Amino acid sequence: LVTRLLKKKNCTLKILQDSEDSEYFGVLNKNFMKKEKITPADFDKIEMRTGTILTASVFTKAHKPAYILTIDFGELGILKSSAQISDLYNVDDLPGRQIIAVTNFPPKQIADIMSECLVLGVVNADNKVVLLTPDRQIPNGLLIS
Repeated sequence: LVTRLLKKKNCTLKILQDSEDSEYFGVLNKNFMKKEKITPADFDKIEMRTGTILTASVFTKAHKPAYILTIDFGELGILKSSAQISDLYNVDDLPGRQIIAVTNFPPKQIADIMSECLVLGVVNADNKVVLLTPDRQIPNGLLIS
């Protein structure tokens, strides 16, 4: 994992690169950074679903502190995910919590596990991830629109 800083107009970007073709950008200050515009057809390709965390364990082989989550997505099945959420969440408090995740990304090998979905969260001002969750209990596997 390579981390570097890039100065742009009125903001500093933190670029995380875990392979030659995969970069993730995060804003390090409160300035707003716009991303490339997408069409409704682009958005329709993203499959986001509700799920419930069944198990959570510390991911000791991850480069950054993370948990391995096993998530029930109803009829879609049970998927695994690696999530860097240990700053704000205790591993023992996660089972039973509903989340929202992208379920149609290709699986990604992270250390010794295959991450099958991307759990969604908001990066706060302290660069800590706050999970996106439904505001009431709903069935697992429902599509987000």
